[in-house]
Amino acid sequence: MSSEWPGLSYDAWSATCDTLHAHTQVLGKLATLLAPPEPQLQHAALRLTARGWETLALPAPDRSGALVVALDLRTHEAVAEHSDGRRHRVALTPDRPVGEVTRDVLEAVSALVGPVEIDPTPQEVRWTVPLDEDDEHASYDAAQVASYFAAATRAALVLGAFRAPYRGPKTPVNAWWGSFDLAVNLFSGLPADPPSDDFIMRNAMDSQEVAIGWWPGDATYGKAAFYAYAHPAPEGFAAATLAPAAVHWEDALGLYILDWDDVRSGPDPHAAALEFAGSVFRHACLVCGWDPALRASAEGTPPPVH
Repeated sequence: MSSEWPGLSYDAWSATCDTLHAHTQVLGKLATLLAPPEPQLQHAALRLTARGWETLALPAPDRSGALVVALDLRTHEAVAEHSDGRRHRVALTPDRPVGEVTRDVLEAVSALVGPVEIDPTPQEVRWTVPLDEDDEHASYDAAQVASYFAAATRAALVLGAFRAPYRGPKTPVNAWWGSFDLAVNLFSGLPADPPSDDFIMRNAMDSQEVAIGWWPGDATYGKAAFYAYAHPAPEGFAAATLAPAAVHWEDALGLYILDWDDVRSGPDPHAAALEFAGSVFRHACLVCGWDPALRASAEGTPPPVH
């Protein structure tokens, strides 16, 4: 078992996980508010960097430059930075409620770029209390966050390596604050009907795609895992035998799953996770009728650099 791929028991860290998830939603709300809109809601996505979750450079509403807001998971602070060098820090400490941190982060942002008001309603989560009023979520265990960050970094490197050679339309490795996961989406270039008229569905899923991602577990599936799906998925998509052998289909989720513990227990976790991504993508391309040249490009044919 690789010591560089840490264990991540959702049951053990669920309280801290929910708190951290709520903090990422504040960043996501700021990105949604300030960034120019993009297809597939790409403007709302965050990134996992060497210090934690971050927005991209956002246009300052007072036109004074650019703004970045980050959750620094090494120093355990929320950081608001202006392109002119000004910076405000907000501590992420045990027993500090999400509502208090949210208000301090918004105050820091407003001090840098002028008044900013987000929609504080949490999204895609079990709780409904507005982020700036949330006194329920206050658990923040720094050691658990460090383990999560180490695991998420490993997962992000896998996703980045998988997407790199693909020559079709593709996303960066996105950090999604609604579902608290990392994901990369590869597109065929063809449109698709969204699965519903819900705002997120009709905007984020209007193209034929294969998504490969990772999450740290949640109340629905209480394990950290890599996952994959195709949209639209034809009949028989769920019937494949994929690699590595631990891959299984979760009917309730509509996803192929490779549990984190099955990845990290092997001799080469990175290779096993890449094998999963490649196996699902090859299967999806075949059953969904994608251009064979796109499928080949994901495996480096032709190579991305000649």
